Amino acid sequence: MRVVKKPDIRKNEILDAVDELFGQKGFDGTTTNDILDKVGIARGTLYYYFKSKEDLMDALIERYSNQLLDTANKIAADNRIPIMERIVRVVLSLNLSGGSSKEIMEHIHKPQNALMHQKIQKVIINGVTPIMADIIQEGIEQGEFNTPYPYECMEMIVTYMNTVFDDDMVEMTTEERVRRIQAFVFNAERMLGTESGSLMEVIQIFGSEE
Repeated sequence: MRVVKKPDIRKNEILDAVDELFGQKGFDGTTTNDILDKVGIARGTLYYYFKSKEDLMDALIERYSNQLLDTANKIAADNRIPIMERIVRVVLSLNLSGGSSKEIMEHIHKPQNALMHQKIQKVIINGVTPIMADIIQEGIEQGEFNTPYPYECMEMIVTYMNTVFDDDMVEMTTEERVRRIQAFVFNAERMLGTESGSLMEVIQIFGSEE
């Protein structure tokens, strides 16, 4: 007897399988038959939900992006956590980990996937900026920051982080990267009107990614 599942359940079931397969075999190494066998569905069912492997990758990116932004929002809203620590935790929460995340990042950095890479950057700039701006606004009210432009400052900061610290955008030696990070923190502190050295922990975050 054929099992009929609700569309959302079936779609997530397919994405769970693809997430695992991409993580194990890679995007190029995963075939449509692999997906069909893993989920136990007919080809027509797969194509009803997703037109291609690229469509599946797009859906995975959207899923990961939603998860990251949801986590970042929860951290930002937790006012039990000190302002500076919250900023650090939000930045850390934006790192993809688990499942096919490594494969996703490798895939979107391929030249032929420039549009997909642009989609990720757009999600980060448009999604993270308001989250961080809300934290800064709270910090202004508590006297930790002093700027009339909390959103615009965070838009500049997030955009810089998302481009200059993207290996595909700017090639840097380790020494150049360290200097960029130091300059980034130096200028971010001044834009936000906070004490010198108060955001220095950001350096440790980027340093741990080397």
